[in-house]
Amino acid sequence: MRSPYWFCLAALAIPAGAQPLPSLVQEALRHNREILAAQKKVEAARQRPSQAASLPDPTLSLGYTSNGGPWPVDGIGRVPTSNAGLSISQEMPFPGKQKLRGEIAQKEADADFQGYLSVRLSVISRLKQAYHELHHATEAAASVKRSQALLQNILQISEARYSVGQAQQQDIFKAQTQFSIFQTQLLRYQQESISKQIEINALLNRPAGGPVEAADEIEPAAMPAPLEEILAHARTQAPALAQEAKKIERSELAVNLARKDYYPDYTLSGGYFNQASMPPMWQFRVDFKIPAYFWRKQRAEVSEQAFAVSEARHNYEAADVSIQARVREEYTVADTARQLMELYQKSVLPEAQLALESSLASYQTGSVDFVSVYSNFMNVVEYDLMYHEELMQFYVALARLEELTGMELER
Repeated sequence: MRSPYWFCLAALAIPAGAQPLPSLVQEALRHNREILAAQKKVEAARQRPSQAASLPDPTLSLGYTSNGGPWPVDGIGRVPTSNAGLSISQEMPFPGKQKLRGEIAQKEADADFQGYLSVRLSVISRLKQAYHELHHATEAAASVKRSQALLQNILQISEARYSVGQAQQQDIFKAQTQFSIFQTQLLRYQQESISKQIEINALLNRPAGGPVEAADEIEPAAMPAPLEEILAHARTQAPALAQEAKKIERSELAVNLARKDYYPDYTLSGGYFNQASMPPMWQFRVDFKIPAYFWRKQRAEVSEQAFAVSEARHNYEAADVSIQARVREEYTVADTARQLMELYQKSVLPEAQLALESSLASYQTGSVDFVSVYSNFMNVVEYDLMYHEELMQFYVALARLEELTGMELER
């Protein structure tokens, strides 16, 4: 509720070139370089499972054996050991290893995808925070300008009373000093506005220096969901937590693969050798890799991967604890800001404005002194700025909650 003194001042119009937040979010999803880089990382990771599950490339060997001289096929057709031919060999992992390697690569790709979702949430959250901070700077500057206009009105009344000997000169000086202080506040909000525009342009991959304007006045809203619902959603849907879960699954598969390294890989090879007028020769063989040093190599590898599983589980639990704590913290910030906004809007501001109107009317008739008017005026100024500060804190906390949980909260 605004007093007549505030309504009589012109409100800031919605800028013609302003963009609502949803359109900026869509633009960031299309053009932000962090998101595009994370997307390409996922696309690259999705190419690895088929590679990891494939057999090693076969080996083709061409050659000859000579008798009597070093030149090619000398003695062929006359000496049984002279020939020319080819052979092909294929390394074969122990059954199940290739499948596990493909599954491990798939889990890594799944973890990268959750990382991509985390990057998206981070960029959108930073964009929303910067947008609401920009809106706050704009609204705070408008509030200061309204305060300057009202202070100018009070100053005119003081000067008129001073001219007839009913006010002190120090009252005029005090009002003029406060007017200059408002100018310093305007400069600070302008600097903050420029900083947030720079940040938003960077997130949107726009040319530096382009103007960004908040679309319209943002109204307070109720808490979008109970705390327990948000916590439950975070446990199942938070990308940062899902990424750690994929790393656990990947590590468990790596343990199984390490255990299979106790079993030998082998190489199949076969060849054909031409002996001219003599019957051709054929060859087939199997070569086994014997894990002869298993107590130093394979056993250590299994232990290493088991420790990696334990590490991944601890990382998951640490991420879960951290997310739950941060969700509770940001929820408290948002809920407190919402309650404070309600208090400012329904009682504190209206009562302060009524006190100001009453003291200003009494000051004009000489019933109260300038100090009372000035005190009530500064209360209105302070409470109005604090209301907009809490509005910003509310939406910034919601943006952080969205990043933590992957749950859309700001509608």
